[in-house]
Amino acid sequence: MVSTETPICDFNKPAINFELKGVDGQLHSLESCRGDKGLLVMFICNHCPYVKSIIDRIIRDTKALKALGLNTVAIMSNDPSEYEADSFKNMQKIAKEMDFSFPYLIDETQEIAKAYGAVCTPDFFGYNANLELQYRGRLDASRKESAPADVKRDLFDAMNQVALTGQGPEAQIPSMGCSIKWY
Repeated sequence: MVSTETPICDFNKPAINFELKGVDGQLHSLESCRGDKGLLVMFICNHCPYVKSIIDRIIRDTKALKALGLNTVAIMSNDPSEYEADSFKNMQKIAKEMDFSFPYLIDETQEIAKAYGAVCTPDFFGYNANLELQYRGRLDASRKESAPADVKRDLFDAMNQVALTGQGPEAQIPSMGCSIKWY
């Protein structure tokens, strides 16, 4: 399991369209996922200890962001033959057990992860209402273990700023996680 850090935010880079199957059996696109104030696109998976340590916080923050007009979509791009936990069947199971309030999509060809430049799980891409990139940073100070409960909510605070102003913060701390498992 290789730890990888995300690159810095490429401000105003447009979001890339996608059409991927969700755990609900439906096809989802960039347009169908976006919110009035923007969209958080996150690359996650089921087996990664970095994702596991923050999944409850991801769920909490994405619900709070939805109330601000910011929708969320999660994309799983790993090669599931390397980790059975990342299979579509297990994606469906986790989404149901954890009561995801956002679409959880499978990127079977890995084309979307490559197009976005995703490098790890979790990897967060925060877009404004014009679908211009404004945030490419961490959720919070958590790593393989959860940070204290009162830690600064980097992602939530940044996306709240995006909802209010259309612009993300200049200073951003990269996300860190397991490298994407490429075919």
